[in-house]
Amino acid sequence: MAVPSSVLKVEEIQGRGRGIVASQPLKAGQIILTDSPILLYPVSPFTPHSSSFCDHCFKSLQHQSSIVSCPSCHQYRFCNSICLSKALGSSHSTWVCQSLSQLQTNSVLVQQPLERQLQARFLIAAYNLAVTAPSNFQILLSLQGSHDNDDAAQFLHSVISSLFSGSYPRNELFSLQLTSSLLAKDKLNAFGLMHPFSENDENRSVRAYGIYPYASFFNHDCLPNACRFDYVDVNPPYHADGLNNTDFVIRMIHDVPQGREICLSYFPVNENYSSRQKRLLEDYGFACNCDRCTVESNWSDNESVEGNVEEDDGQEVMVMDDDEEEEQNENMEPSDNDNNDFPHAYFFLKYMCDRTNCWGTLAPLPPQGDALSNVMECNVCGKLKRDDDDVNIDDKRQDGVAMED
Repeated sequence: MAVPSSVLKVEEIQGRGRGIVASQPLKAGQIILTDSPILLYPVSPFTPHSSSFCDHCFKSLQHQSSIVSCPSCHQYRFCNSICLSKALGSSHSTWVCQSLSQLQTNSVLVQQPLERQLQARFLIAAYNLAVTAPSNFQILLSLQGSHDNDDAAQFLHSVISSLFSGSYPRNELFSLQLTSSLLAKDKLNAFGLMHPFSENDENRSVRAYGIYPYASFFNHDCLPNACRFDYVDVNPPYHADGLNNTDFVIRMIHDVPQGREICLSYFPVNENYSSRQKRLLEDYGFACNCDRCTVESNWSDNESVEGNVEEDDGQEVMVMDDDEEEEQNENMEPSDNDNNDFPHAYFFLKYMCDRTNCWGTLAPLPPQGDALSNVMECNVCGKLKRDDDDVNIDDKRQDGVAMED
């Protein structure tokens, strides 16, 4: 599957599987991909459903005046009749509506942990995709993840089997092997669509999970050169026609040359070595041996990224010119000359947000023509920062007006 971007290409990377590399030099702040989900499902258990957001576009319903409900189940709500109409032909088809209502009364499923109930939601969405958008279902099947008939797959297959007794249009598809394979693809490829940031919420919650087929090709690195932006319930601080509430925007953090692999971090970059390794192994099935992990594996457990940054904060910070900064960016890329010192403090001083409970990554706003922006945007809280000075624009995303440099 080719990436719909002239600046990227998918390649097999030794020891890492498929990955995305730059087909030409890329600039800091450059938008390299905008991706839409082929499947979304809400993070909610199978209890009587009354969501605070639209069950199609996932916008908040707090200030919506034209809310409508599903005419059949009367539980799932939509921000307007347009979203309802789209949902009835796709994500909330007649079969989905009936299936969700039936599972809500399944006493065995509703007593399961939330993770298991969300897997059931995913399976309903995935099998529905095979009917409403067969081409997207084939894309889903092409993603990484093979079947493993573990206890979870067998349990869930048994639970949902009654949903395929006659009303499902493609009963020939339903099998334990496919159910198991779909669950594996969900585990390895699903992205969380997050609620908007709040300083008072230390644990930012997930609104929905989605399969973003092209974004799923990005491999992980603990010092990424690109990061993901989503604009749930808000407008971006630059002109962006046609951007949907659930779309992802991938932007470059700093310049990279042609042929370099483009990587995201699958979680906040401030996590320590042991936490990162644990998450990657449990959630994605691999141990990371990136340049940063190679260095930090020699640290004691009580050393941290924040500790190193704080130590650097006590020293004079040198201002770099463009050539020096480009050289520093190059030095952050993997090399064969590792040592026991932390070589990447510059990344955390320049590219990690310092807002309370945020820990997001900063990337420049998109260039205007050939002119690079000197305004950095946090991909979590949306804070804007120009050089060393904070740009004080409250609610800067609400009007969608781009800042002038």
